[in-house]
Amino acid sequence: MTNFEDVIERKGTRSVKWDFADMLFKNEGVLPMWVADMDFQVPEAVTKALQDRVSHGIFGYTMPDDEVKQTIVDWVSNHYDYKIEKDWIFYSPGVVPSLHMLVQALSEVGDHVLIQTPVYPPFYSIVKNHGRHIVKNQLTFDGERYEIDFDDFEQKIEKNNVSLFILCSPHNPIGRVWTKEELQKMADICLKHGVTILSDEIHADLVLGENEHTSIASLSEDIDEATVTCYSPTKTFNLAGLQASYVVAKDKKKRKRLERQFHGQGINMLNTLGLTALEAAYRDGEEWLEGLREKLAENVTYARDRLHKETDSIRVIEPEGTYLLWLDCRGLGLEHEELKTFMQEKAKLGLNDGASFGEEGKGFMRMNIAAPKETVVEGVERLIQAVQKA
Repeated sequence: MTNFEDVIERKGTRSVKWDFADMLFKNEGVLPMWVADMDFQVPEAVTKALQDRVSHGIFGYTMPDDEVKQTIVDWVSNHYDYKIEKDWIFYSPGVVPSLHMLVQALSEVGDHVLIQTPVYPPFYSIVKNHGRHIVKNQLTFDGERYEIDFDDFEQKIEKNNVSLFILCSPHNPIGRVWTKEELQKMADICLKHGVTILSDEIHADLVLGENEHTSIASLSEDIDEATVTCYSPTKTFNLAGLQASYVVAKDKKKRKRLERQFHGQGINMLNTLGLTALEAAYRDGEEWLEGLREKLAENVTYARDRLHKETDSIRVIEPEGTYLLWLDCRGLGLEHEELKTFMQEKAKLGLNDGASFGEEGKGFMRMNIAAPKETVVEGVERLIQAVQKA
């Protein structure tokens, strides 16, 4: 059984999070709490499945068979209450590559694509790199919680003749888990104006407390037809380096376009070990996932309570999902470049720059708390000490 308090040495494993941190943050001794992977070992069932597969010693071309497809169908049904069929599934090395291919397959050069900001940085490059135009529906923020401006959402779609909407659900970096009512309202607007929905649901399993994730495609037959959904076990089970994800599309016309795009890029299977890990995690990872959620909730509570009690200038935006804390640092009174320098040089923390999520992220930083308590305590302590000395 995984002990979520074990501190595992990751330096020297070519870890992007740990081995790249000194160069990225230009400061030795920075504690990396940035890129979205976890400092927890994967479920034992995944490790054993990988060891068994490696011991076979042959790693030829490997195709996901009907058994793997059924495992995916069952997971999506049991966890998101979304009934899918096996022939709706496409495989990809990751959600970001999937979104690149979906944008190319389901829109044309010059089209307008709606995103909700602040949002995961690749959303911007995915749109721009393929000659499409970004349209922003800025999320509203009252100092404690982010909401959707539905009037602006529809106006932007109408004014710009938007063809695609890329939904981040749960939302990265703000940690919102959209309610059924919010999803329904966005979907109804998209249906009204003929907008295709690309739903990035990589954090779907990482919901906190009483919050529940709803796949937008599950709301109705019409919405299902209008939506293509990206899923992956990699965030859930800490498998990012194994590169395994999948796309679900009900509509036959969309599937034909996706098939041309995916096959045109030579993508029609998963790597051998990624496939092995996906199947093992979905079959035998439930107990581990329950323990993970409990651990994440504990870490959120610890970080929030200490920061709010011991500083007046750092506010944690209460996350409903993900393992990423969105920190409102505007109370420090620093320009954004000064804020980045403060975090790197004064607090010696490697955090994600809020402005990388869009202009709306200036004055904010993103902290990854998916780590043993010892690491989280150290990170929070560094931040508090730096604020108190400022």
